[in-house]
Amino acid sequence: MGEPPFNYTFTVEEYLERERTSLVKHEYHEGEIFAMAGGTPRHSLLGANVVSELHRALRGKPCRTYNSDLQVAMSRRKFVYPDASVVCGKVTTFSENPNAANNAVLIVEVLSESTASYDRSGKFLRYAQMPDFREYVLIEQDFPFVEVRFRTAEGTWQISTYGDLADRIQLQSIDAQMSMSDLYDGADFGVRSTEEWFEKNPVGSGEKP
Repeated sequence: MGEPPFNYTFTVEEYLERERTSLVKHEYHEGEIFAMAGGTPRHSLLGANVVSELHRALRGKPCRTYNSDLQVAMSRRKFVYPDASVVCGKVTTFSENPNAANNAVLIVEVLSESTASYDRSGKFLRYAQMPDFREYVLIEQDFPFVEVRFRTAEGTWQISTYGDLADRIQLQSIDAQMSMSDLYDGADFGVRSTEEWFEKNPVGSGEKP
């Protein structure tokens, strides 16, 4: 199969067939296919750490942790690969893609410069349309900072932030905690907190704010 013509849109079936034989992961958005760029070593480390922490926190509970190999179905025509996700009970899917979970309760994204804005805004809004989705964890990879968004029973979103390696992250959707120090284990920033990082890297210094 040659290169698609300009503005060509793929059916879900065409996308899944390409994905089965591709060496690179792709996300699917309403007919368009987007290759996923490779991450940094620290991004990979934090992704592995959060999966390990969630697995530990969920021992004895009816929920399971999945790494970035599990697709999440935002809808019947939107499939993405978050860095980690949690499903409580059996994984359910749409008939269009039997390998993409549509009932993730908690989703984790490790932020990078190229995707941070989308992860915080457009991607979150799409995740929020999923009926079972209740909690969103955003992990900064350049300094110790985690943002947690939790959907209450009333449908409003509460935001909690953690910026010290001594903190324990509260995950209300799965009634669990994660240790900031364990989450960032191996990521040597030379600081213990976000506040300390900003003291060493003031805005306007040329470093990433």
